[in-house]
Amino acid sequence: GQDRSHLAAFDGIEANSMLELEPPVHTRLRTLVNRAFVSRQVERLRPRVEALANELIDSFEPAGVDLLPAFASPLPITIIAEMLGVPVAMAPQLLDWSHQIVAMYMHGRTRETEETANRAARDFSDFLRGYVAERRKQPGDDLLSLLISAQEDGQKLSEDELVSSTILLLNAGHEATVHQTGNAVRAILAQGGDPSRFFTTPEATAATVEECLRFDAPLHMFLRYAYEEIEVQPGIVLKPGDKIALLLGMANRDPSAFAAPQAFNPGRADQKNVSFGAGIHFCIGAPLARLELQVSLKTLFERRPKLHLAEEPRFRDSYHFHGLERLAVAF
Repeated sequence: GQDRSHLAAFDGIEANSMLELEPPVHTRLRTLVNRAFVSRQVERLRPRVEALANELIDSFEPAGVDLLPAFASPLPITIIAEMLGVPVAMAPQLLDWSHQIVAMYMHGRTRETEETANRAARDFSDFLRGYVAERRKQPGDDLLSLLISAQEDGQKLSEDELVSSTILLLNAGHEATVHQTGNAVRAILAQGGDPSRFFTTPEATAATVEECLRFDAPLHMFLRYAYEEIEVQPGIVLKPGDKIALLLGMANRDPSAFAAPQAFNPGRADQKNVSFGAGIHFCIGAPLARLELQVSLKTLFERRPKLHLAEEPRFRDSYHFHGLERLAVAF
């Protein structure tokens, strides 16, 4: 094993991350955090997401914008910050920390990447500990207060778990949604014709979002480990501890699961996609991501019906997120 002493703060966050935990610790942690993410809780946010989408569109340059920084990025980070009860003015700083931590999972990381990530993990943790202390004195109607009160009901969410969970939610709460928004706009525009046809009713909008998730997910690959010996296919046996690349993007285009998998077809009979994963680690934020995408895409195409690509979008050359570098559009 290599020396990881320069990664102590980063490893500290990882050690308490739901992504890295298994039952029973995972079950307890997830049950607490999930209270804020069940569909009926998330549905209360719809008017706020609509208002925010409209505000962002109001502030567009008249000729055109790069949709990623102008729209796709600020919406989810603002919502998750408000939801957690963290000052929205902190959003740019939260994004910086988050990007620096998430860089640890990217291809081509260096010693410098590691030191930057560790510093970000330490600063982020310190900020949150201070913030948690304030929230203890003055609870609000937000997720941090909910997690703190859960801790005090004797359901044992330790300070470290609280910090790790919040960082995980902030990291997850923007990166994937940003890329899914960009990928969805690109896919919808590639169909030609009037995009508003995809958003005529709430049901149509929901079906369009599901198809965008299947068609071009922001996370094409995730890592899994075998816990026991399993024969995946005749002759292919996994031993405990084997690493498996879970190709979500490929599963979403599986011809045995989807008719004409390469076609963009909202409302298809076989809507199920694996973009949020499956099993006990299924994306906890899925209801929020779906709501944000439904509202933001519908609002965008209603308010800017002539929206079109100003240039061919370029994909970022990055592992493991699959998204665009820029998405220049004109109105």
